[in-house]
Amino acid sequence: MTLLSRILTGLAMLALVGCGAGADMRPDASPEVISSASYRHPGPTALTLFTVINNRSDAGAHTSLMINGSQRVIFDPAGTVRLSAVPERGDVLYGITPGVADFYARAHARETHHVVTHTVEVPPEVAEQALRLAVANGPVGSAQCALSTAAILRQLPGFESIGSTWFPKRLMDDFAELPGVRTSKIFENDSDDKAVAIAQFEQALVGQ
Repeated sequence: MTLLSRILTGLAMLALVGCGAGADMRPDASPEVISSASYRHPGPTALTLFTVINNRSDAGAHTSLMINGSQRVIFDPAGTVRLSAVPERGDVLYGITPGVADFYARAHARETHHVVTHTVEVPPEVAEQALRLAVANGPVGSAQCALSTAAILRQLPGFESIGSTWFPKRLMDDFAELPGVRTSKIFENDSDDKAVAIAQFEQALVGQ
């Protein structure tokens, strides 16, 4: 493949995949801040795949993975939804309380996109392995959200059927075939500007 072909392929991937445009570039939180924000969800150990779908083109726009193990985090590669109260390090968001998890999903659902969630319960040791892999992965480049998430999943027992892919919908389809998966969809009519939803949620936190 020529250099020009590689460049054109990369641009095509970025246009089709969508994740990473305007990704947050704030500094990594310190280990102390992350430790203080740690949240352990009382529910079963599980993995939840978020897939953002464009309502007009039906193309996948973003992929992320919520991991509920000894603590609940979201691996959000090249993501753009960030809150001041939610520490981030290496594209991993910490302190994912029920309110934050609900906001995170709904912030991606707006007039132009909807969100599909797929949740599968896993043994505690699998959840911990996923957590370790996400933390060790480090920040992800633009358009690599599905590729990096699939790479983590493919290393877990029981997820051998997940294929390596650049495309969020292809990863979603593979994940949906796992035994015991629960599926839900979120539709909202909010403005396409996610910053508006983020500002409103931040203001609500201040008022609490």
